[in-house]
Amino acid sequence: MKAVITAVGGFVPSYILNNDAITAMVDTTSDWIEKRTGIKERRISKKEEHSTSYLASEAIQNLMKNYEVDPLEIEGLILATATPDYKLAPTASKVCEKSGLRNAFGLDINAACSGFLYALEMGAAMIESGRYKKVIVAGADKMSSIVDYEDRNTCILFGDGAGAVLLEQSEIGYGIQKSILKTDGQGTDSLLVPAGGSRNPANMVSLLHRKHFIHQDGSYVFKKAVASMSEVCNEVLQANELTKEEIDWVVPHQANLRIIKAVSDNLNIGFDKVKVNIEKYGNTTSATVPLCLWDFKDDFKEGQNILITTFGAGFSWGATCIKWGVMRRQKMENYKVNQFQAALCLS
Repeated sequence: MKAVITAVGGFVPSYILNNDAITAMVDTTSDWIEKRTGIKERRISKKEEHSTSYLASEAIQNLMKNYEVDPLEIEGLILATATPDYKLAPTASKVCEKSGLRNAFGLDINAACSGFLYALEMGAAMIESGRYKKVIVAGADKMSSIVDYEDRNTCILFGDGAGAVLLEQSEIGYGIQKSILKTDGQGTDSLLVPAGGSRNPANMVSLLHRKHFIHQDGSYVFKKAVASMSEVCNEVLQANELTKEEIDWVVPHQANLRIIKAVSDNLNIGFDKVKVNIEKYGNTTSATVPLCLWDFKDDFKEGQNILITTFGAGFSWGATCIKWGVMRRQKMENYKVNQFQAALCLS
């Protein structure tokens, strides 16, 4: 038994923060941002009540509406986020409430930009165990809540958004294949929010020194991301007995266009097979991969091999292969066609 993606959903706020607006905040240029990152604009949640739980619930409701999913049939929600609504009280609890998932458990996981991939592996294992039939895996982050808009090295990178997928059982080989996930805590100091946790609780000093925003050693993270993603992709291809020629699409974490291109070059997979939407969303952390799946869902065909890879704070990284299955809407259409053909035969 495999866990197959049968529905996808997504949501981004309506407010667009483009590069020209960024140049009014910090000393940079629109051309420099686009050349260094590939980002032209990012979506920002301007309303205070639009928390991470709001973004996630909107993505899930988009999924349920478009694929006629009954919220009461969902048994579990795994929410990947690095920007929870509260330090104490799972954000998934509010998402379940807002989305009408009254029969589902909900839990948060935080693996930064690799969070959705980690959550997908957890959800797949639950489905494969046979104990659960319908699990939603979501990635959502309100990165604007932890971005320092006086720091030109980080404020140009991040945006807000959410994406979600529904996992169901498949017995014909489609779905999540073997994954490889990795963690190296030695990279923690290179990409983190230094204060606000148990190690450095909030105080006047941490507030004055702006320690509640993202701090990043950009050059080191860039090099580590390219090397780690390239290596783990080769490992997961070998684990799944696939060659690069058999990969139909690559869905990488959208952190920086130069990272994505470097990984593509290292894998010797044509860039025409790589899905990219960083130019309009920026880095939405846990949401980048599900937003890509949502944006490009119509390009993915039954039986195609999709390679997903991520890298994030922690350091956390990994890769998985998906054999794309039949989406719920397509199942319904096929059912109607079969019923119509059966009726013709009977007549």
